[in-house]
Amino acid sequence: MAIEVGMILEGKVSGVTKFGAFVDLPDSKTGMVHISEVAPTFINEISDYVKIGQEVKVKVLALNDGKISLSMKQALPKEQQHQRKRPDKPQRQNHRSREPYKPAPPVTSPGDYEWQSSRRNAPSSFEDMMSKFKQTSEDKMSDLKRGGESRGYSRRGNGNGRK
Repeated sequence: MAIEVGMILEGKVSGVTKFGAFVDLPDSKTGMVHISEVAPTFINEISDYVKIGQEVKVKVLALNDGKISLSMKQALPKEQQHQRKRPDKPQRQNHRSREPYKPAPPVTSPGDYEWQSSRRNAPSSFEDMMSKFKQTSEDKMSDLKRGGESRGYSRRGNGNGRK
């Protein structure tokens, strides 16, 4: 008999791992039931649900490269397949009601700082801004060069073979 997707078969559990169970099927085939497909409830320990040698009813979910994906919960009658809440899920103990969200008041100006004062001294055109940037940059570079020479370092070296 050829195994096809959607078939419901009887099998025997041949192995149990932490991620699922292996089931021996007819025609010497073996499939795997992932832990999420064992029962319609959350499972911490798969060994609480299946044991080696147990006869189980499974539904064939997929056939991929000789691997057979199975489901025990989808082989159950429809009314038993629906996911139930976790029985061991802890309930919130310290639940307190939250206040509704209130936006912060708008910030006009922090402290006594005047936001517009810096704009009065700002250059008025792109060319002015560029020349001010270049001047500031050159000043910083010359400060760095002077600082390096005072410690005995320069681009040309200081006679000690260091650059």
